Amino acid sequence: MWGFGNVLKVGFSFCPNDTFIFYALSKGKTCLGEVTPVMADVEELNRMIIKGELDVSKISIGVLPEVKDRYVLLECGGAFSDGEAPVVVSVSALSVDSISRLAIPGFHTTAWCMYRKFFGVPSEVVEKRYDLIIPAVLNGEVDAGILIHEGRFTYTEYGLNLVADLGEIWKERFGNLPVPLGGVVLKRDLLDLKGQVEAAIRESIAYSEKHLDEVIPFIKQHAQELSDEVIRKHIKVFVNNYTLRLDDKAKRAIDLLVSPM
Repeated sequence: MWGFGNVLKVGFSFCPNDTFIFYALSKGKTCLGEVTPVMADVEELNRMIIKGELDVSKISIGVLPEVKDRYVLLECGGAFSDGEAPVVVSVSALSVDSISRLAIPGFHTTAWCMYRKFFGVPSEVVEKRYDLIIPAVLNGEVDAGILIHEGRFTYTEYGLNLVADLGEIWKERFGNLPVPLGGVVLKRDLLDLKGQVEAAIRESIAYSEKHLDEVIPFIKQHAQELSDEVIRKHIKVFVNNYTLRLDDKAKRAIDLLVSPM
């Protein structure tokens, strides 16, 4: 335990990879001991970090330039993939050029950062919580929407069409670099705890790997989709070697994502 009578405020989202990663840490089962877990939609976490309200938190990589003066990116706990990324979907077959009104999961999300990098900005952008985007597309409120978390795996079940796969476009442009979706940051005035926090995150991941039957109910409690198959696939895709340690390829990918459009 790091002690001094203080309890770290640790933020993470409801998506299965985050609840898998942070389960043990949030329950006081790691070397950090007791923490104050703060669970929220990733865009809400982004806003809280911009305001400096959390000590440690998962964030969208897209918001990193805005918070790097106050926070440092940790070497573990993030979400990187080998090609899986947000997707753009619609009810009818569309091209990106024909989208006038687009629903996005947040102006600070990596999904929006990638879309702008690849396609620019459509005529109208509607910000919605990630789990409300599929309904908005289905009821015609928007022409198309960007899906993150489990929705990117399940949209076909709703009869939706793929407009663009941002992961495929990333791979076409940047080859074998991973897609940098999310990371974990620590307040710079707590830098002396960096090693201990990183050790706790890795310890928490190891705990979930060994006690999956215990962790699954917690994951399902917060998941957008309750299917065991979807949850396990989500974890398999987004909890990987990059989650345990950022290598040079991952850091290069971050630089490419956040570089000027």
